[in-house]
Amino acid sequence: MLRFAVRRILLMVPVLFGLSVLLFAWLRALPGDPARALLGEKATPASIAQVNATYGFDQPLLQQYLTYTGRLLHGDFGSSPRTGEPVLGTFLDRFPATVELAVAAMIFAITVGIPVGYFAAKRAGGLLDTIAVSGSLLGVVVPVFVLAYLLKIVFAIGLPGQVFGFSLADLAFLPSSGRQDPRIDATHVTNFYVLDGLLTREWDAAWDALIHLILPAIALGSIPLAIIVRMTRASVIDVLNEDYVRTAAAKGLAPSLITRRHVLRNAMLPVVTVIGLQTGALLSGAVLTESVFAFNGIGSYLFDAISGLDFAVLQGFILFIALVYALVNLVVDLLYGVIDPRLRTK
Repeated sequence: MLRFAVRRILLMVPVLFGLSVLLFAWLRALPGDPARALLGEKATPASIAQVNATYGFDQPLLQQYLTYTGRLLHGDFGSSPRTGEPVLGTFLDRFPATVELAVAAMIFAITVGIPVGYFAAKRAGGLLDTIAVSGSLLGVVVPVFVLAYLLKIVFAIGLPGQVFGFSLADLAFLPSSGRQDPRIDATHVTNFYVLDGLLTREWDAAWDALIHLILPAIALGSIPLAIIVRMTRASVIDVLNEDYVRTAAAKGLAPSLITRRHVLRNAMLPVVTVIGLQTGALLSGAVLTESVFAFNGIGSYLFDAISGLDFAVLQGFILFIALVYALVNLVVDLLYGVIDPRLRTK
């Protein structure tokens, strides 16, 4: 298992190197001048030249790339020309919010998606299966920002009118924005607000941070939920039709044992792959959700950096996200080895 893990870790090195080259080239190919975007209407030829000299934009591209990678190897991701703040410090300050949101969204998608997909497969062609398939299609086609606004209107702002004597305004019991009520004097140790509340035993702060996660997590987790439901359903149906499952049933093994040992264990490989890919995608897909719910993560900051052609922030943040994505894929590969030991030799 150790050799298997080491091989997977070494494969990450050329991937991250290639990504850094492509990212650097892509950012330099964007239309616009970062110095002019920084200075705005006050830009003069002299001030533009000064900014270019300060941040090395006037150097050859190869020299800029070598300088940047040299700083990366020393843990220096540069500073933002817009704010003057170190990229690494800003990232560490904002990234916990995005991770907290992504984890909550994936927990929601997994805890709902796998059971729904499994029972839909067990009752293929039935009412539950029809509802699961239709719902998963709806979850894929509805844009995240549309669902986010709908959830916000229904469960945070409130709708007028009544249905069967029930006031729709009573559904609006969740917060509409932010990570935590500013009136709560919470202690932040790690910037993971729920975890901080638990560590400091400030239960009201932990609970408030948790309820602030509900709506954005549901909105962000809707697409992964739909994909996990469909993948689990298809994978379980395939495994249920295998000879070894029918043989185990013919031998009189308990249904719970067949499910645990034969069905779920073999059906989980493609599902784990999807979960890993969707976990990485959540980090990049959090931009719209964070914007709708004013969630102070990396999404909104990246949006501003793109608008201002802030190369330092874009390079640093995207590389960090790529590293997290690579680590998630590494965890998926290791889980493969746990679920199916035959894969450790590959």
